[in-house]
Amino acid sequence: MLDANIKQQLKAYMEKLQQPIELVAAYDDSDKSQELRELLEEIEPMSEKISLRTEESNDVRRPSFSINRVGSDMGVRFAGIPMGHEFTSLVLALLQVGGHPSKASQDVIEQIQQLDGDFEFETYFSLSCQNCPDVVQALNLMSVLNPGVRHTAIDGALFQDEVEKREIMSVPSVYLNGERGARDV
Repeated sequence: MLDANIKQQLKAYMEKLQQPIELVAAYDDSDKSQELRELLEEIEPMSEKISLRTEESNDVRRPSFSINRVGSDMGVRFAGIPMGHEFTSLVLALLQVGGHPSKASQDVIEQIQQLDGDFEFETYFSLSCQNCPDVVQALNLMSVLNPGVRHTAIDGALFQDEVEKREIMSVPSVYLNGERGARDV
């Protein structure tokens, strides 16, 4: 799925992982699930700090996967295959969940860490959207830095039933605790 040049670059990034991470995949019978399986199976051997297993719960979107820090309750989830403009979001999520420090300012990091409450974000994106990665990456970082924040990045093209049900007309479209944001980004 990844060309040799991208694989080589990604492997170099995975050497920066400081903590073990686990990729937890949820598949179905679709072609997109097969693509996701291929992607994750290419990523797993890039570092001894990466493991891969299949999600047992039926309570998650399929195809999807989470990137979890082993031994903690922290991670991010992608519903779909984060390629195109979202590939950078995937790489940053792998690094940040794996303990590689963010380049965010210390003030921003402290503000995120001080948020009090439980926040479940869902961001609908398109693989061709140029603005979506900024939103996805910001919310992923928040979920890495604060245990009260959860984020799922959702490829709207793969989850059309949700897009239609929620009447999503543009992306990125952000939901917080099931409710559409006051304004979309």
